[in-house]
Amino acid sequence: MNKAQLIQKISEDAGIKQKDAEAALNAFTGAVTETLKAGESIALVGFGTFCTSERAARVGRNPKTGESIDIAASITAKFKPGKALKDALN
Repeated sequence: MNKAQLIQKISEDAGIKQKDAEAALNAFTGAVTETLKAGESIALVGFGTFCTSERAARVGRNPKTGESIDIAASITAKFKPGKALKDALN
């Protein structure tokens, strides 16, 4: 499912216009992004938790040439599904 399909699904399920569904989805993704950038996590009970994780700097290899390259440290986003979501999938 891509973003346009998700917007259409939200619009149908909530009984709102696609323009309003798109605005709501953009607001949600913006809020998640801003919160994670601030170093905080978001817990949606029953659905899951969005958080950040630090990756240490490391040495990797270029698969084409075999040359060693330095990979810088970075921060990445993670999602841990909640119990209700896990149960719904199994």
